[in-house]
Order: sequence, then C-alpha cells, then structure tokens
Amino acid sequence: MAKPKAKKQTKGKNRKRGFPWLWLMVALFAGVFAFVFIWQTPRLFTPPIPEGTRAAIVDQLYINYPNEDFTTKITKELQGYGFEVDHYQGDAITVDFYRNLPIYNHKLIVFRAHSGAMRPGLLDTETITGIYLFTNEPYTKTKYPKEQLNDELVKAGVVEDSPDLFAIGAKFVASSMEGNFNSTVVIIDGCSCLYNTDLAKAFVNKGVSCYIAWDASVDLDYVDNATAYLVRQLCGGKVTIEEAVTNTMNVIGPDPKYKAQLKYYPPQSGDSTLKELVQLAENG
Repeated sequence: MAKPKAKKQTKGKNRKRGFPWLWLMVALFAGVFAFVFIWQTPRLFTPPIPEGTRAAIVDQLYINYPNEDFTTKITKELQGYGFEVDHYQGDAITVDFYRNLPIYNHKLIVFRAHSGAMRPGLLDTETITGIYLFTNEPYTKTKYPKEQLNDELVKAGVVEDSPDLFAIGAKFVASSMEGNFNSTVVIIDGCSCLYNTDLAKAFVNKGVSCYIAWDASVDLDYVDNATAYLVRQLCGGKVTIEEAVTNTMNVIGPDPKYKAQLKYYPPQSGDSTLKELVQLAENG
C-alpha cells in the first residue's frame, strides 16, 4: 500500500492559521478584564444618586487633631457614590456656620467634632443637661445672649485647661437653625451623641432622615476608623442602614476603652438604603 503523502506546510500558512487564535485570546482576556473591572467598581459608571447631590465633611477637630487619611478615604467613597463633597474645617466651624447649615442643601453630612453629654458640674455626675456639638468659636458671656439664656448654646471645654468654646444643643437645632434639612443623613464622628435621643430628635424634626452616632465616649483613632468603615459600607452596595451599622460593629467592634456602640435614629430608618434616604425628598 502506498504511503500517504504528507501535506506540505509552510511558515506562512502556519502564521495565518495561528493569527486568529491569538487575537481571540487577546479579546477574551480584555473582555474578562473589563467585566471584572466594571463589576468591582459599578459606581464609576452608574452613580446611584442624581448628579449634583451634595455631601459635607464638617471637621471641627481639624485644628488640633487633623486626619488627612480619614478625609481622603471618606471623600473618595462619597465621590464614588456620586456626591459632590464640600469640606468645612477648623475656624470655619462657628455658631453661625451651624445656624446656616440646613440651607446648604447637603444630603449627607459627616460631623467630625468634639461632642458630649453635658453635666451641671463636677459634683453631679448623673444629671445630663443635654448633648452638645462643639464649635471652634471662643466662648464669651456677652455674645448670643438670647441663645445662651435659652440653653441653645453652652460653654464647653475638651479638658480642664483647654480654651472654652461655644457648643450647640438640641434647642439650638430646633429654634435657631435656618430652614430645614432635605432628608439629610447625619453621621456624627464624636462622643455620646446617641447617649440619649434629644439631639437626634431635634435633627430629625428639622428634616434629617437618619441620624447615626455613638452612645458613649469614644477614642479618636477608633471612631475615625469606624466612621470610615461605616461610610464604606453605606456607599459600597445595597445594604440598609441597619446592616451597615451592624456590619461596622461586627468588624470594628465597640470602642475598646469606653465600650461605645454605634446606633441610629429613628428606628424605621434602619430599613432603608443610603440611596433610598437620599432620594426620599424627591420621591416624597
């Protein structure tokens, strides 16, 4: 039997046969890369919130306790979600700044500020006169007399020898803030702002849709880290407020020194996502 003749092959034919497979592999690799990239970062392509929606980072601590890494991380998360982010720092945080804050129309505000439950004096460690947010405006007896007489403003100091500053409370939010918040989500990176619900109720009655804060004193490094994680949770997927708060407590945990827990108010806001709360005014 005659031996079959082998087909003649040339280098040119080999290159022609392999060429389409090479391009197919390149195209396949590019497609997989594009799919993974888009899947991992969908917010870059389809922001969940309307264009022009504004958020704010109010950093009262910036003068004495700056944390650029905190600001950068949170700004990146908020911008990735679709927010345009305004920054207010240091000496800009005055009584009148807080007074006018609702009219700036932010839909999310992160307060990085000294705050706490005020007591009448050193001898009375049980009675709480209110929850207050610090400004950076030096305290004087003669300024804002009406607000001081109504207990809207108090004299506050961080430690015994620190300068006295004005601090705003629930009555200030209710009576002296101009306008109303627009279904704004408020996050307070500070001490004891949900020790009770007085300040939270005042903000909600002023138009805030959800108020998130800690129920006791917090260490600064801890609360900055936990707040950054919380914001990442809120901006990272379709998680509700309750899920984001719970995940933060499960991963970061309570404050190791003071045992403070992260909470939210009002209770019904826990069933909503950040997107739903931000769009509440438009839909309502």
